[in-house]
Amino acid sequence: MKRSLRAVIATAVLAVAAPLALTAVPAHAANTLSYLGADVSTLQRSLDLGAKYYNKSGTAADPYDILRSAGVNYTRLRIWNNPASGYNNKAKVLQQARAIKAKGLRLLIDFHYSDTWADPGKQYPPAAWSTHSLAQMQTDVYNYTYDVCTSLKAQGTTPDSVQIGNEINVGMLWPTGKVTNNNFAPLAALLKQGYNATKACNAGTQVWIHTADADSDANARWFYDGIRAQGVPWDVTALSYYCMWHGTLANLYNVIADVKSRYGKPVVIAETAYMFTKADADGTANSIPGTTTCDGQPATWTGQATQFTYVQNTARNAGAVGVFYWEPTWYAIPGNGWDPANINGSGDGWDNMAAFDWTGHVNPNIVWTP
Repeated sequence: MKRSLRAVIATAVLAVAAPLALTAVPAHAANTLSYLGADVSTLQRSLDLGAKYYNKSGTAADPYDILRSAGVNYTRLRIWNNPASGYNNKAKVLQQARAIKAKGLRLLIDFHYSDTWADPGKQYPPAAWSTHSLAQMQTDVYNYTYDVCTSLKAQGTTPDSVQIGNEINVGMLWPTGKVTNNNFAPLAALLKQGYNATKACNAGTQVWIHTADADSDANARWFYDGIRAQGVPWDVTALSYYCMWHGTLANLYNVIADVKSRYGKPVVIAETAYMFTKADADGTANSIPGTTTCDGQPATWTGQATQFTYVQNTARNAGAVGVFYWEPTWYAIPGNGWDPANINGSGDGWDNMAAFDWTGHVNPNIVWTP
């Protein structure tokens, strides 16, 4: 996703009119969303800081229970190798995985292969790997992936899915694994190691390859054709979609339908979100300031819920199997900043995009629908 101060490389586009949000499809195109997801990567930090969450009746409740009651059945956790804050590292992911599995939720582990944010504009290798050759990094990716997966498995929280990289539009672990001059071979060598390590840990764990290419079918084809030509195996094609950056719902429909048909694999929207206000809760500017709304939906609780429904409807109609809301629980809690190198001093750029308001009350209208 487009986090605070990250490089934004997608171009903002004008949204389609609201009627297009209910994208028309042939009568025979019935489908169900079975992966009803929420990325809750900052939730453990919020809870550790004493954050309270309130259900739609206004009663304090466990945030996982609140999400489940809204339809969530799958959670996503990012993992950083050695973040300065200590959060989202292996120990914290193991801790949070226990809470997630205890609630009967499925688990997706999002490997950034970095000590900090990885996204289309930056893919910094972890400091411990920064001088390694491609051959060494292949070993690094295998060993790290296998270690995290087997540690989760050993405590009874085997991941249901893993992402080998996060929004790797032009590769990961730059510059070693960056795609330059259309050469996918280095990236493919790394992706294969992540796949092999995951399957060695648990054959039933799905491997997802995630890009933010929902904006462009040409870009999606370039990337997934490129790794397929190098023999990279994967189980699920994952995309990010934020309407203010990634275009119309009609375009989203076309991209999903094409990559599903072209690669013969399930498709999931691994990240999406929409604002409930244009206001800002803290001193850190909003990642999405609210200057561009979509499909006629205002920056209100009703608009947020309706836009999320539009995305789910479009994904479902195009043949996708799931949609994940990115960081619905990340409301503005002092000390839970965006910067792992200054988690106490930085703020929350997502406070207007969460599904909970600035006092921890859930949007009563938002729902995940099969």
